[in-house]
Amino acid sequence: MWRSITISLIVALALGSEVSQSEDVGSLLAVEITEEDQLKNYSGNANALRMSEHQILAAQFECYLKIIHDPPRTEEGNYCNRTWDGWLCWGDSSPGTVIQMCPEYFHDFDPAEKVTKVCNPDGQWFHHPESNRVWTNYTQCQIYTKDKLKFAISLYYLAMVGHALSIISLIICLIIFSYFKSLSCQRISLHKNMFVSFILNSIVTIMWLSLTVANNQAIHASNSVSCKVLAVLNQYTLTSNYFWMLCEGIYLHTLIIVAIFVGEQQLFWYYVLGWGFPMVPAITYAVARGLFFNDKCWISADTHLLYIIHGPIQAALLVNLFFLLNIVRVLITKLKETHCAESTTYMKAVRATLILIPLLGVQFILFPWRPEGRISRAIYDFFVNILSHFQGLLVAIIYCFCNAEAQAALRRKWMQWKSAWGTNSHFNYHTNSSITETSRATISLDPHAVPFKKKENILSRAAPNDNRQEKNSKTFSNGEVDMLKLETTDI
Repeated sequence: MWRSITISLIVALALGSEVSQSEDVGSLLAVEITEEDQLKNYSGNANALRMSEHQILAAQFECYLKIIHDPPRTEEGNYCNRTWDGWLCWGDSSPGTVIQMCPEYFHDFDPAEKVTKVCNPDGQWFHHPESNRVWTNYTQCQIYTKDKLKFAISLYYLAMVGHALSIISLIICLIIFSYFKSLSCQRISLHKNMFVSFILNSIVTIMWLSLTVANNQAIHASNSVSCKVLAVLNQYTLTSNYFWMLCEGIYLHTLIIVAIFVGEQQLFWYYVLGWGFPMVPAITYAVARGLFFNDKCWISADTHLLYIIHGPIQAALLVNLFFLLNIVRVLITKLKETHCAESTTYMKAVRATLILIPLLGVQFILFPWRPEGRISRAIYDFFVNILSHFQGLLVAIIYCFCNAEAQAALRRKWMQWKSAWGTNSHFNYHTNSSITETSRATISLDPHAVPFKKKENILSRAAPNDNRQEKNSKTFSNGEVDMLKLETTDI
């Protein structure tokens, strides 16, 4: 207790000295902080320092056990003894530079960077020339932290925009496929289920990113069950996306290759494969993560347990690719022999799925080969994040917006709306015109209105002919009567 109070006081003094120094220098920003906010900041810093202290003490205890129980070094030559430097444990090392990854004790330490410690040829650890004490180089742990934080924030907003656009475009596609009954078929039903899986994945991903990125400090403090449930749901919906793509490939393969199933297929097994099977790797991943790598909210990707999810996805992509290549082979053969229009239609559907496989599966194909350099890794992360978070938009564009049947249905509906709107406006225009001309003929007191009566007499002579035409044709609508009135006034 006294130690935590002392740490909080030290933090308060350090913050107070920094504020006084900034006031002496003359800062450009004036920040007004109430006493309550200061107490919250101090308590938050004290909690973070307390957590870091517990982690360091646990690592120190494990290091001392390792130093005691590890067998002594038997190799000849000089070497540096095993030691604990205050943050990391170092074993017996030959002369040269020893490398470890940065620890996760502090928020401004990047675990992807490296810590170095030099063992001199005489078997002594390197001493810093200024302090003349044994020194470990932790400078790389903080050197790029601010730049990486800015890059991570940009990726966060990129993901939010991508998933938002995916949700909007996929909902529009669902409305199109559900509204037009002419588009209703088994293949469209598979499309709609795949759209729903991508919508669910985008919603869960937005919730997951909002929880883990926006409330990072709260997560490190609480490690609640809700964030772990969201992590599992994210993996489930992700797996479901690719298995619905596999359903698309199996359906086309069964429809085109297997002649016995040319008629209507039972979609029940497709629902089982698309919605049911992804539960198996998701539940297995959750159990394994809880037993073997139970980190904070299961955020870390530095574990091979992710292959429980990525393995079935890669298998689904490979099986789908095999099915679609076989379909392309058969369709090309049919086109050469018969030039059938049905084969051309099937080829368009297969081509859409073939395009999606490299687009949506590239992150799982390139996952083991992530580059090590800082700049190359940033470029890799940027493009992989674009392909990952804009998947729903790509699916909507390829399967719906570029679908010739959907375009034709929308075009017909637009022409119907346009013609209906044009008829209504035409009817209103002629109705107003006839009323105006009739009022002019009946109300006008101008003596020049007499010629108009003569014109009416001329028209009255032509009335019998008009009556004969009425007997041979259908009754005029109100709009047509108004048009006749307009024509009589113009004569």
